[in-house]
Amino acid sequence: MTYVVALDVGGTSMKGGLVTRGGEVTVLAGRPTGREHGPDAVVEAVRAYVGEIADLGRSRYGVELAGVGLAVPGIVTASTAVYSANIGWRDVPARLGHDVRTGGLAESVFGAGRDVADFLFLPIGTGIAGAVVLRGEPYGGARGWGGEIGHAPVWPAGEKCACGQIGCLETYASASAVARRFTERSGATVTAKEVVERAVAGDPVAADVFGEAIEALAIALASYVLVLDPALIVIGGGLAEAGAALFEPLRERLAGRLAFREPPPVRPAALGPRAGMLGAALLGWQAAGDDDAGTDWSLDVLRGGSVS
Repeated sequence: MTYVVALDVGGTSMKGGLVTRGGEVTVLAGRPTGREHGPDAVVEAVRAYVGEIADLGRSRYGVELAGVGLAVPGIVTASTAVYSANIGWRDVPARLGHDVRTGGLAESVFGAGRDVADFLFLPIGTGIAGAVVLRGEPYGGARGWGGEIGHAPVWPAGEKCACGQIGCLETYASASAVARRFTERSGATVTAKEVVERAVAGDPVAADVFGEAIEALAIALASYVLVLDPALIVIGGGLAEAGAALFEPLRERLAGRLAFREPPPVRPAALGPRAGMLGAALLGWQAAGDDDAGTDWSLDVLRGGSVS
């Protein structure tokens, strides 16, 4: 049974696993990237983790791996492909993808967007990024910046963003921003999840902060809808776990900002925190020359899978 190594490399940690051609997933415990020790340490951490996962695959299936897929943050173009010699692997085809666009690819092939050709994948976590999926493929734009909706200005006279711009969506609606803005107003240090819980329970400060986050999202999404007319908006990340507390008012406010047309459906992501890793598996199979991998994978199997 052939397999690929799939790795989702985040800012501080990595999630990895091996995925067979039939869509059977084995997830390994995460590993730190070691970025505080510099870029060479990150490369070494990635190489070691890939080697660990590949060794597990050899012992389990008795064959060599077919390919490697890496989902990484930063500016990555769709045409970028790396080979093993760059980081010490030998004769293993590998493919690199932007972490959020790779998650969008997974949601497109076997997740919440599998029944549409054009949608926006918007994971809301520490920051906010977006993956524009057009005709079933993530679109990176002319220079790899496509989908940076987190830095679309929603209040031009608003707060300064860490990126240097003013009033970015991320400054109001990311999980870290929700927690920070509540702390600034209340003096209590809490998580974004706790802010949502307090808002639902009737805390006026939490309700204001969370309401402003939802309003910022509605403004940004309305602009996106009017420009690209997506069939669907898929929201993931930690804030999506708020469920109805997020989705119901967001749908209502988005509709209110689109006076002359119906809004597209707004759905929660189907793959949760595994989206990037599963998208990396698709990249790995593409690197191995199998562009049809994933089309017959079971969502229930992908969500489950064994843990080693």
